[in-house]
Amino acid sequence: MKALLRIFRPSRKLVIVIGGLALLTGASGGAALYIGRDNILVRSLEEADGVSCTDVNLVTIKKQDHVWIRKYIKTEPTDGVTRVKTALRVAQAVYQQEKPDLVQVVVLDQNGPTLRSDMRGRAIGANVVYIPHPDKMIEGVDDKPYTVRYYDGQASANGLFFGERIDLPEDQIHALSASLRESSDCIDPTAVASTTGESKKTAAEAGFPEEGARAAPASGH
Repeated sequence: MKALLRIFRPSRKLVIVIGGLALLTGASGGAALYIGRDNILVRSLEEADGVSCTDVNLVTIKKQDHVWIRKYIKTEPTDGVTRVKTALRVAQAVYQQEKPDLVQVVVLDQNGPTLRSDMRGRAIGANVVYIPHPDKMIEGVDDKPYTVRYYDGQASANGLFFGERIDLPEDQIHALSASLRESSDCIDPTAVASTTGESKKTAAEAGFPEEGARAAPASGH
């Protein structure tokens, strides 16, 4: 009997690995376990709330005493569900900041178009519409709190998405929204450039040389 127990006793290393994966899965609300091309076992927790993004364009529309905000953002190449998570996270962040009646977040690829007239069709990798209070919307607007569409394929070199277009069911949208750990907006490149410029100006006013500038050699006696 003891011999049989020794045969079926798992190694200590295997127990630690299984226990660690179980703990990670529970802590992340069900992290995806898979073995891919690169032998990845656990999806990075950084993707639980989507990925980092950059602001591209913001449109504010006022219609019948209602405020609608449409926001265009760009992300690095990623899968369709992660683009949706990113858009949901940003939509919730925009609502918390501005309290509009409707928020639309359009996700473009980092190599996507720069002109707003071109930000349509296959250039849109994910499109999320968030209506926090559907009962207060104007007549004729869909009364669902969320509408989500995305392309499940990757973007091409010129930022166009291919693959099947998915209209996400309402229950799956709510599940993804509930899985978000926090709401955070995208990086505003204009604000970053402004902050960098102010930092350089302050340093110059304080008498510090700009980064990369060489101090003048001291004169000899």
